Amino acid sequence: MAPRAPRRYDPDRRLRIIDAAIRVVGRSGIAGLSHRTVAAEADVPLGSTTYHFSSLDELLVAALRRTGEGFAAAVRDSGALTGPDLAAGLARLMGQWLGGERTGVELEYELYLAALRRPALRPVAAEWTDDLVAALSAGTDPATARALAALMDGICLRVLLTDTAYDEECAAEMLRRLLP
Repeated sequence: MAPRAPRRYDPDRRLRIIDAAIRVVGRSGIAGLSHRTVAAEADVPLGSTTYHFSSLDELLVAALRRTGEGFAAAVRDSGALTGPDLAAGLARLMGQWLGGERTGVELEYELYLAALRRPALRPVAAEWTDDLVAALSAGTDPATARALAALMDGICLRVLLTDTAYDEECAAEMLRRLLP
């Protein structure tokens, strides 16, 4: 019997697979996601993707968690919550978010909205919203934070779906109307 080849120690493989899935979805949409396309993108054997993620929904959950870390952290770290004009700070932050690398923002929303058809993603989409509400609650009460998060989502979706330019002054005015 031939000796077994030693297993290659690869502690970052799971994360590389998740990042590859994010790139595949960013390039080809959720419809282009398969274990095979992710394995090719991550440069790992097909069996590695199915070992770490038994279903595509599991892989999408991991991808959504990874991409969802961004905006709530940006709100927490921006200083917008402690400035003299919370609405203007949040509007400026949304402008930076939407004005940056657009593929990343589109990808986040594509994964977020995939929860409409994939129930396995719903708890993670709820976590994404809850994280934003928790971040916003540092600058206002929890009910207002929920309203701000809903409005910010709506503004971002409108800009992404209609290809209209983001209007920071208009966004600040709408946000001000929700603040006590």
